[in-house]
Amino acid sequence: MLVNTGLDNLLESPPDWITGKRLGLLFNPASVDKDLTSAHIAIDRRFPGQLTTLFSPQHGYHAARQDNMIESEHLNDPDLGVPAYSLYSETRIPTPEMFKDIDILLIDIQDVGTRVYTFMYSMSYCMEVAKKTNKTICVLDRLNPIGGLTTEGNILRENCASFVGRYPLPMRHGLTMAELARLFNEEYGIGCDLKIIPMTGWNRSMFYEETNLTWIPPSPNLPMVESAVVYPGQVIWEGTNISEGRGTTRPFEIFGAPYLDTHALLEELHPREVPGAVLRPVAFEPLFNKWAGQLCHGFHIHVTDRKAFKPYLTALRFLSAFIKLYPNDFAWKQPPYEYEYHRLPMDLILGDREIREALENQTSPFELESHWQDNLDAFVKTASRFHIYQ
Repeated sequence: MLVNTGLDNLLESPPDWITGKRLGLLFNPASVDKDLTSAHIAIDRRFPGQLTTLFSPQHGYHAARQDNMIESEHLNDPDLGVPAYSLYSETRIPTPEMFKDIDILLIDIQDVGTRVYTFMYSMSYCMEVAKKTNKTICVLDRLNPIGGLTTEGNILRENCASFVGRYPLPMRHGLTMAELARLFNEEYGIGCDLKIIPMTGWNRSMFYEETNLTWIPPSPNLPMVESAVVYPGQVIWEGTNISEGRGTTRPFEIFGAPYLDTHALLEELHPREVPGAVLRPVAFEPLFNKWAGQLCHGFHIHVTDRKAFKPYLTALRFLSAFIKLYPNDFAWKQPPYEYEYHRLPMDLILGDREIREALENQTSPFELESHWQDNLDAFVKTASRFHIYQ
């Protein structure tokens, strides 16, 4: 299906209000036009001399920084000679000084549809600073790569808010970046001057591969669309001593640890077949990160039916099994995590300390799912007011 991103539509049919304005751009290497030209180059060609300031989110200008709390430096863009500020440096919040040479900040960022992915929160901080400095935000929309129909998971509680969860979203939110911006702006009270350049050709049922767009990794450990499909569940291993596959060629699709017994785990899971996926036992040695250079046993998740697969519930089922079967080996990761130095990383990732405590007490993930459903339904109703696409 032919899909034009917000960037493509801006370049093809620029609105009158952009004429003569000083422009900033929040982007990274996944921000490209239909010819795979970087957004900053394409925008400078279309609007010569107007692009004055660049910004990059977590993982840096080159999207090369591997892990959390690995900061990126500010630099001058080698192509345009303009400043490129890192929003994952000594500050995650842009300063008013960074906005001094812009009238409109364009935001062209590929999200992955999961609450803990920080790009949307960099956007929200930019929106707040734009409100304070009387600047305009314009979101050049991109599709949610795992679809816009399905939501999953508990709603983040305020006492678990952090840079991996600023707002009461479920783990899988089902929104595009522009729809998130509208939600943040109106429902959560930012109130900036917000403009949207929507996509054309996309509808909510479409996954990334159903379009003409080329997947470019938005961060180093999401190299393929399949990585993004499992990410809403597999990301929870960041809060444990289970390897999430960093340091391998299939991060997040594979997971494990030296102490796991795949046969025992398959016996514990009921039913054995996770709906919409096949769990293939694997062994792997991470080159870096957890268990670097040690043989880990675990699984590769092969998703066979994306509509049936529930990544978050699947991960919670495994987590419950790990806690039960390996009380002396399994462990929670200790702080710090994403600039939080006291709260457990798992509480920030799950967005609810009580879920972690319930799993420790062997509460079934299916029971937890039934408990959060009413809140999830309420979120879906609220979020639908900000849908741009049907």
